[in-house]
Amino acid sequence: MSVRGRREEHAAMTIPFYVSTAIPYVNAEPHLGFAYEAVLADVIARHARARGHDVRFVTGSDEHSLKNVLAAERAGVSVAELVRANAARFAALRETLDLSTDVFVRTSEPRHRAAVERSWRALAERGELYRAPYRGLYCAGCERFVDEGEERCDEHPQSALERVEEENWFLRLSAHGETIARAIDEGRLRIEPEAHRREVLALLRAGLRDVSVSRSARRARGWAIPVPGDAGSAKDAQVIWVWLDALTSYASAIGYGDDDEAFGASWREARERVHVLGKGILRFHAALWPALLSAAREPWPTRLYVHGYVTVEGRKIAKSGAAAISPFELVARHGTDAVRWFLLRHLPVDRDGDFSLERFVAVHDAELANQLGNLLARTVSLIERAGGRVPSAHEETELERALRVEVDGLAARVDDALDRFAPHEAASAIARVVLAANAYADRRAPWSLARDPDARPALETTLFHLADALRVIALALAPLLPSTARAIAHQLGADALGAPGLHVRRGAPLFPRIAR
Repeated sequence: MSVRGRREEHAAMTIPFYVSTAIPYVNAEPHLGFAYEAVLADVIARHARARGHDVRFVTGSDEHSLKNVLAAERAGVSVAELVRANAARFAALRETLDLSTDVFVRTSEPRHRAAVERSWRALAERGELYRAPYRGLYCAGCERFVDEGEERCDEHPQSALERVEEENWFLRLSAHGETIARAIDEGRLRIEPEAHRREVLALLRAGLRDVSVSRSARRARGWAIPVPGDAGSAKDAQVIWVWLDALTSYASAIGYGDDDEAFGASWREARERVHVLGKGILRFHAALWPALLSAAREPWPTRLYVHGYVTVEGRKIAKSGAAAISPFELVARHGTDAVRWFLLRHLPVDRDGDFSLERFVAVHDAELANQLGNLLARTVSLIERAGGRVPSAHEETELERALRVEVDGLAARVDDALDRFAPHEAASAIARVVLAANAYADRRAPWSLARDPDARPALETTLFHLADALRVIALALAPLLPSTARAIAHQLGADALGAPGLHVRRGAPLFPRIAR
């Protein structure tokens, strides 16, 4: 069969799988909080690919935001110039963080505007929209009107709210609450972790209210997508609310609005449609997005994976200021996989997680340099001295059987953790096997066995089990630390993960110690 034929056969056997990050505002350069989200989504994408799925991994930039307009005014540049420059920096995270993204969508692109206009028309045709006056307080930070009775925004308590009075278009969101709640109860829309599922159900059962989905073009400074067919004068012209605009990017990125066949293949036919997002924007994804999709007669997402916030030494991250850690600088100093490991292992998704450089260095040296790096270095070195080829095992003892229990169960533990959106548990399971392999090496002391010719069978058995543990560790690490997984496989003599090791090839240390 030709290469093309094999590819077509493979494509026919795979099942589409969609995953996205939320798309961030680009009022400033990326910070560590979005880097965390991007890495989480990348792990889900890589894990799905390893299971044979045809993955579409989408990210992008949210450019029609009042925050972007205000940031451009402060910088003394045009909004277009500001968002173009910052969007490029967000796109550059693909290389910096070793992301496997397939599509980067900018909401200022023509293809996206066509998708938003199509979505708006679908809402209008199905009677989901009506026009009414609105008076209330508006938070520019999260681009929403705060609930009646609130005097401040919980997400941006230090920011002043803007008092707004205007006539807007409203979405009949209140009509969708029961349908969404039923989908969550029945498991058709999964929300992980469980605490966020309960949070959304409480919100829905309290009753949704209709929501304003347009804004004054004047207040938006004209930087937004105009409401299609709006007959208002220049004074009261309306533009589409940034959240309706932004959510539609998940569809416009894969063809909605200009390539229905591609959209169908990537979204409608997908086994899973997964969004990875921060807890502060859950309500938009759990209520507004399903309502928009219902109006368009399109399937909903199947899973919402929700993570907590990243703080820096106890302070909330802002895109500017002392708590803004640049992922570019952190990776330049310490390497991509060191950063990915800290984010995945030490920032559990079910709560807020804190970053400090001191803690990062301690984790790097203890877990990566002293444990994983040392395990590989001494295993490869001992195999080289024993002939250079991974040996076969001989008679096993209780030590080997105990190690095999840990090693053989690793893949299932990692799969289970990632299926529950618990990448920190997956990383912890891998760290546990690394510890077990090092403890086994210490007990077996192959450096001592190597000095006794009569202990050759015991030495070969020990080296086989250490190499096998590293092979399984590399496979488990592949979605989390892809570069490290490949480096381990290479040093074990494998050209690809899972291939049997032949002659080992000692390489550079995986993670040189930072602290001296």
